[in-house]
Amino acid sequence: MLEQINSPNDLKNLTLKQKEELAQEIRNYILEIVSENGGHLSSNLGVVELTIALHSVFNVPEDKIVWDVGHQTYVHKILTGRREELKNIRKLNGIAGFPKTKESETDCFNTGHSSTSVSAALGMARARDLQGKNNACIAVIGDGALTGGMALEALNDAGFSKTNITVILNDNEMSISKNIGGMNQFLDKLRTKKLYTRTNKLIKNRLNSIPVIGTKMVRIIQRVKRAFKQLLVHGMFFEDIGFTYLGPVDGHNIEKLESILRLSNQIEGPKIIHVLTKKGKGYTIAEKNPDRFHATSPFNIETGEPKKQKQDDYSKIFGKKLVELAKNNEKIVAITASMKDGTGLRTFQKEFPKRFFDIGIAEQHAITMAAGMAKEGMIPVVPIYSSFYQRAYDQVIHDVAMQNLHVIMCVDRAGVVGADGETHQGTLDMAFFRLVPNLVIMSPKDFRELEDMLEYAVKLNKPIVIRYPRGGEDKKTKFEKHNKIKLGKAEILKRIDENLKFKNQIIENQTKNGQMEKIKNKPKLSIIAIGKMVSRAMNIAEKIQDKIDVEVINARFLKPFDNQTIIECIQKTKNVVTIEDGTIIDGLGTTVKELISDNKLEGIKIECFAYPDEFIKHGKVEELEEIYGLDENTIISKIMSQFNLN
Repeated sequence: MLEQINSPNDLKNLTLKQKEELAQEIRNYILEIVSENGGHLSSNLGVVELTIALHSVFNVPEDKIVWDVGHQTYVHKILTGRREELKNIRKLNGIAGFPKTKESETDCFNTGHSSTSVSAALGMARARDLQGKNNACIAVIGDGALTGGMALEALNDAGFSKTNITVILNDNEMSISKNIGGMNQFLDKLRTKKLYTRTNKLIKNRLNSIPVIGTKMVRIIQRVKRAFKQLLVHGMFFEDIGFTYLGPVDGHNIEKLESILRLSNQIEGPKIIHVLTKKGKGYTIAEKNPDRFHATSPFNIETGEPKKQKQDDYSKIFGKKLVELAKNNEKIVAITASMKDGTGLRTFQKEFPKRFFDIGIAEQHAITMAAGMAKEGMIPVVPIYSSFYQRAYDQVIHDVAMQNLHVIMCVDRAGVVGADGETHQGTLDMAFFRLVPNLVIMSPKDFRELEDMLEYAVKLNKPIVIRYPRGGEDKKTKFEKHNKIKLGKAEILKRIDENLKFKNQIIENQTKNGQMEKIKNKPKLSIIAIGKMVSRAMNIAEKIQDKIDVEVINARFLKPFDNQTIIECIQKTKNVVTIEDGTIIDGLGTTVKELISDNKLEGIKIECFAYPDEFIKHGKVEELEEIYGLDENTIISKIMSQFNLN
C-alpha cells in the first residue's frame, strides 16, 4: 500500500481496510528509519491514523494544516510525496524533521517550538476571510502544548472572533470513561446535524418574539442546557470561550476520525475536536517508554536499546552537581518547562520532590515564577534549552534582571545542536543576553568548569546565565589547569612568554645565532575563545606553535568581560583570533572588537570565527562546523594565510 501513495489524492479512493493496512505499513516504515537515523518516534507513531484521516477529508495545499511543534509530521511528509526522502530525514541536505515551507507547498507554516499553531491558523483564517476564500484552516496541537500561554491566548481570541477555524487537540495523556465518552459523541453528532441547528435557531427566535417573558424563557432554557452539559460533557472550558467542542474520539480509529472531521465542516465558527491517541502506538517498547522515545538516537528495534552507549554529557554533569549542592543548601530549587530528562533534573526530582517544579511548556511562567521565589530568598535554578530561552526574553529582562534577582539560568543546548535544525540551534543566546543589564554570563570549557561555575553561581547574589553545549567534552583536550572562578576574570591557558623562554633555551644549546633570531621573530597570536571552543583553540595552538607563538585565553565570562587581561594580551601580540559557537553579531568577537575600539588600540589585526548572521540548517554538528568555517582545519588555514605561512 505504501508504495502506491505519492500524494494525498491517492488516499481518497482507498477503502477503510486499505487505510488500516497503510497505517501499519507507515508505522513499520517510520520505525525502521528512526531506528537507523534517530529522530522523533513516539509522537509520530501516535498520529498515524489522525494524519491519514486529515488528508482523506481535507485537501492540501488549498486547506491549511498547521502542526504545533511539528516533530510529529513524518506521516504527513510520507503522504505528501516525500516517502523516499524520509530515508534521509534530519541528515545534511536531506529533508527536515519539522515542517518547512521551502520543502513542500503542503507544509503551510514552519514550526519547531510549542504552542504556536492556533495563532498561525487563526491568522491564516482571517486572511482567508479578507480575501474571500473558503478553504479550511486547521491547527493540530498536543495537550502538552496547551500549557503554553500563547496557545491559550490564541484560543481566547479565536473563540471570541467566531472565525471559522478547526483546532484538533491531540490528547495522548487523558483517559475518559466509556459512558461519558459515548454521551459526548452522541451530543456532538446531535449538535452538528443541520436539523438540530435550524430547530435551535427557530425555537430561540420564536421565544424571543413573545413579549416580556420570551427573552427570560430563552435564558432559563440556556442555563438548564448549560448545567446539563456541565454535568455530562467535558470541554466546557472550550464551549465557554466560544468553541464548539467535539469528541473525545478514538485517535486510532480512522472511520470515526473521518466522520467527526466531516461533521465539523458543517459547523460555522471555531470548533475543537478532542482526539485521544497513544504515544508510541504499535511499538510496545515505545508505548511503555514514550518519553524515552520522544527524541531518540539510533536504536535496536528488537530491544529498544541505543546502538551507541550514552556517555556523560553536560546536562548529566549539571544534574549531578546540582543535587550535590542542594544537599547542603535548602534554598536551592529546580524549575523545568517540561524537560526534566533533557536537562538532567530527574535525579533532583527524586531527591528533592518538594523543591522540584515542572510547570509544563511555559518558559515565560518558569522565569517569572523563579523571580518570585528569588525575591523571597530561594535560589532557583532554571535549565532551559537555548532556543527555548528566546521565548522568555522579556521575563529575563523585566522580572529578573531589572530587579537584580538571584536566578541561575542554565542555557542547555547552547551553540549548534545538529539534526533538529534552525528552530533548535542555540546560536543567538550570547547575543541577546549580552544586551541585558545586570546579567552575569559564563560558559565553561569542560565538565569540571561547569561544576565550578555552578558552585560559584549559587554563592553569587546576582542574575546569572551559564551556557553549555549539547553532548560531551572534546576528548582531544584534557585540561590540567582549572583556576578558581572569579567574577569577570578570564583564564590564560597558554602563555607566549613561557614558550619563548623554553624555546630560546633549547636553541642556545643546539643551534646558531641566526636560527635563534628567526625563532624570536616568529609572529605572535592571541586566540580568545569561550565555552566548548576553548578546547578547539588549544588544539589549534598545538598544531601551529612551531610557526606561530600562540597565547590562548579562556574568556570564561562574556559579561562582565575581563578587559584588563584581554587588552594586555592583545597589545603583546597585535594579532587576535576569537572563536565562539554563537552568532557573529554581538557575541565574543563583537565584545573584543568593541574593546579594541573603545581603548583606541592601534595596529591590531582581528579575525572572528562564529556562525554567520543567518539561521543554521540541520545536519551533524561536525558537518555544520565545516560548512560555516568553525572546524580546526579551516581556522588553521585562515590563520596561516593571515601570516603568509601557507
